[in-house]
Amino acid sequence: MPALAQNDDKSASWSFQGFGSVGAAHSTEKQADYAANVLYPGQAGFSRDWSPEVDSRLGAQLSVDFNKRWSAVLQVVSERNLQNSWKPVVEWANVKYQASPELSVRLGRIALPMFLAGDYRKASYALPWVRPPVELYGALPISASDGVDANYLWHSGGLKHSTQVFYGWTSRELGPGYRAHGNGIAGITHTVTSGALMVRGGVTTSSLTVDVGQELFAGLRQFGPEGQALAGRYEIRDKRVLVVNAGFSYDPGDWFVMAEAGRFNYKSALGDFYGMYASAGVRLGAWTPYVQAGTSRALMDTRIAGVPLAGLPPPAAAVAGYLNGYLNSYLSGIPQQDSVAAGLRWDFSPSMALKLQYDRLHTRNGSSGTFINVQPGFRSGGHAGITSVLLDFVF
Repeated sequence: MPALAQNDDKSASWSFQGFGSVGAAHSTEKQADYAANVLYPGQAGFSRDWSPEVDSRLGAQLSVDFNKRWSAVLQVVSERNLQNSWKPVVEWANVKYQASPELSVRLGRIALPMFLAGDYRKASYALPWVRPPVELYGALPISASDGVDANYLWHSGGLKHSTQVFYGWTSRELGPGYRAHGNGIAGITHTVTSGALMVRGGVTTSSLTVDVGQELFAGLRQFGPEGQALAGRYEIRDKRVLVVNAGFSYDPGDWFVMAEAGRFNYKSALGDFYGMYASAGVRLGAWTPYVQAGTSRALMDTRIAGVPLAGLPPPAAAVAGYLNGYLNSYLSGIPQQDSVAAGLRWDFSPSMALKLQYDRLHTRNGSSGTFINVQPGFRSGGHAGITSVLLDFVF
């Protein structure tokens, strides 16, 4: 992104960049809303015929280079959140120390180095598509943590290596009285590059607590050892999450091909599942047509019997039946779907791009896939078409 301004001071310089996306998405599924990420919900489908909230956002970034060793960055992004607000959020706010040409250390709020586009997925202009593939990127509930990281660059056998380790924590509001807490977020990411080829893999773990479903789990605990076991299994409280991911991209300039896969084990009602995608495109001057295919599947049962009803008094059986259905509604949200997409990017200006994309989604196995705000009339196993138009810009 081009710098808007830069200080001429030789000992310290600063720059300001901005990025944004304005668009709309339409879904043919009218019994749920389409969302690229559950933390930034769109309203395409049930709530609105066309929704600008799915992909629209505005971001600004201030960078300061104090000298050859010390620098700092602040990035703020505004997009629709779970509170139906566009309140700006600080995505990055860290200080960097370049200890040597090979080793750097950062302290503060740092982007999690997960996935190929993890560092810049908010800046849609840097992406070939309208949005990152939802089967993988939509499963990542957080994009940054407060803590420290270290990155070491090295060479071996003609290959360039970058090894990054990180540790931190995060807490974010999900709604009035509801928060998500990630403690002990730790991981390692390794990237190898050789010419146009880049390969990246990583492992991340965290202790996760999400303050949702408390009435469900409190109710289950009233039904003896079976109910207590169910609550302990599915409640999102101090669960050690594990995310493993790997991917590659090959981009010689005139065309590109890339693919990624990840497993997400939340050890709770959030699920244990995998997601993957592959994408390719060709650059024809200012035009970039591309295709994409993705899939996600659960690695656990997404419908269970729940609390045994046999032998319970009728009033208690009615309550237990309700709680069992409530729990299964949570489990049906574990994404299981297939998708294919085709799109076209037009770089009509050095700092602006217009994108048009059509996705065809097929939910499976009783899952609502990546849809949210699911209504009683929703039926898993159907197909839905998502039409999106987006204007990306940088300044």
